[in-house]
Amino acid sequence: MDPRIKLLFSGLAIVITFTAFIPYIRGILAGRIRPHLFSWLIWGTTTLIVFFAQLEANGGTGAWPIGISGVITVYIAFLSFIKRGDISITRLDRLFFSAALLSIPCWYFTSNPMWAVILLTIIDLLGFGPTIRKAYDHPFEESILFIFLFFIRNTFALLALESYSLTTVLFPLSICIVCLFLVLLISYRRRVVPADR
Repeated sequence: MDPRIKLLFSGLAIVITFTAFIPYIRGILAGRIRPHLFSWLIWGTTTLIVFFAQLEANGGTGAWPIGISGVITVYIAFLSFIKRGDISITRLDRLFFSAALLSIPCWYFTSNPMWAVILLTIIDLLGFGPTIRKAYDHPFEESILFIFLFFIRNTFALLALESYSLTTVLFPLSICIVCLFLVLLISYRRRVVPADR
């Protein structure tokens, strides 16, 4: 595929990343949204490590949206701390964070970023468990638009990749699938669950 098209897809993915995050950040600054510090710290860490692994595996411009998302995610964790969001830390939070950090020596000792990406993708996907449960029980408390934008963002990030391998594709494809599943789940549950429940 023409490199200019790849660059266009990467640019679209970056624009969508900002479009999705800006209202969320405004909500934090206004005090309407109180993100969980440790969740966002874990997601920021995993996303940034995946970004560096994608770069090493020649992901090129397709890795940029993941890197920008990682930086913004760490910024949300910082805002959560500053604005006194939810800072409770459970044993499971510590386990996920430790596993995310363990992916670095895993990558270092194997000299293969693929194993780090596999571990980090599993960690990130497990982090969706509470969101899926909440979306099922309380579908009107989740933003379909926010989740759908991340589905589109990851689709463009996949199209922008300069090299396709398990290392470069696994993370954005997995997030893409989970986001699509969440959009469909929330849409279905909103049809069958009364809004005032």
